[in-house]
Amino acid sequence: MPYLGTKGLKASDIRRFNVTGSTSATHTLTWVAPTEQSLIVTINGVKQQEDAYSVSGTTLTLTSALVATDKMEVVGINDVGTTVTPAQNSVNLDKLATTGTPSSSTFLRGDMAWTAVSDVSGLSSMQVFTSSGTWTKPSGITKVMVEVQGAGGSGVRASNTDKQNCGGAGGYSRKLLDVSSISTATVTIGAGGAGSTAIDTAGADGGDSIWSDGTNTLTGSGGAKGTTTNFTPGLGGTASGGDLNISGGVGGMTSNPIGGFSILGYGGQRQHYAALVAGCDGVFGGGGATSRSAGPSRGGNGGDGIVIVTEYK
Repeated sequence: MPYLGTKGLKASDIRRFNVTGSTSATHTLTWVAPTEQSLIVTINGVKQQEDAYSVSGTTLTLTSALVATDKMEVVGINDVGTTVTPAQNSVNLDKLATTGTPSSSTFLRGDMAWTAVSDVSGLSSMQVFTSSGTWTKPSGITKVMVEVQGAGGSGVRASNTDKQNCGGAGGYSRKLLDVSSISTATVTIGAGGAGSTAIDTAGADGGDSIWSDGTNTLTGSGGAKGTTTNFTPGLGGTASGGDLNISGGVGGMTSNPIGGFSILGYGGQRQHYAALVAGCDGVFGGGGATSRSAGPSRGGNGGDGIVIVTEYK
């Protein structure tokens, strides 16, 4: 029984180890023995003196090897202060004092509470505007990547190759926005410049595309129309308000009559053969020119603008 200065032993404190048929002097215990004094070693029922063996961790070493007919028993105790390390993968949830309910949608916090996973950050959705309107923030969205592309200018219907001036592409602006305190934004989509049907008459510039949320304004200005002056194509539109602002490409002329290219698209090719009576339209770029003077011809239309909103939680 326990007395002052010691403690009572429990069944879990007593360890046993039996060996038969061994001819070795070294044996591995199933627990860490603190000292030789914590062990009682008997061979064939005879208690061994402490100088007949030594112990280091789980290794028990006899001064003389056993013979095959020997029966050795080792009884040991876990000494006060001895640390017992559980085996790998041996501790189950029922051994832990936790609160809450474990499931595939909860995790165990440092305070031992099972808690629902609320961090679902990352790419969530996208809204694409090809006509003017209002962006409304979806639930849970905290950041958006906004891309604003201006419209392209038109190409000219020219009377000769020196006036085959194509339209410029619209500017492009891109910005990562924190919309934690922003709920809506006004989106304006620029229309592509319409190609002229009259000979040696300029068409129209491309319209501006704009994102405006009361705090941030991103603008992709429209590209300019091709002019009726020899060798004078339309210039590309500028861009502002973004982390990245790129002007649209300048329209081609004469030997390279193709509409200006934008970040998101390309310009229309010129035409002047009898079977192809109109300049090609731009795709987010400037319109192509035409030198076809007969028939129902026209300069190519500039490509319309666009606003792309990629949404993140």
